[in-house]
Amino acid sequence: MTSDLKIEQLTSIGDHIEELSELLIQTVEDGASIGFLPPLKSSEATKYWESALSPDVILFVAKINNQVAGCVQLQLCTKQNGEHRAEIAKLMTHPNYRRNGIGRSLMQKAEERAMQDGRTLLVLDTREGDPSNHLYTSIGYIQAGRIPHYAKSANGGLDATIFYYKSLGAFGRIIL
Repeated sequence: MTSDLKIEQLTSIGDHIEELSELLIQTVEDGASIGFLPPLKSSEATKYWESALSPDVILFVAKINNQVAGCVQLQLCTKQNGEHRAEIAKLMTHPNYRRNGIGRSLMQKAEERAMQDGRTLLVLDTREGDPSNHLYTSIGYIQAGRIPHYAKSANGGLDATIFYYKSLGAFGRIIL
């Protein structure tokens, strides 16, 4: 893991919108399946980030030498029957910073915050075969199912997605 890595929660996008937009563009260009297809225009990336934050979305960024190197969202369920759960979304690591523990550190921070907010169940999905599948299983996420033909890829094909969950126990214990 990079020793100068800092994870912080953003409550405003303004000062970081250019870096976040560039992170999104570079991550999509590198082949990540996070809801966008390449080539992603800067205006589209900016538009996404301008509307990304809300009271039920917590955004963490990873910084190295004060540069945004990654991010993750914790999307809190606000339905009465779902106040115990949250979704992990848009986990991104800039291609220049991969394989340095950034994704793992962001996930740990999101899980810690989920527990602070009394969330005991986290869910997420990712494209089948992506490196993120290994990350999620290595940190205790359990595959719940697979949906074929879920998301369009850059080559026009339809890829399957894998849904995962992780139960977080009371008092910060993680249940596997």
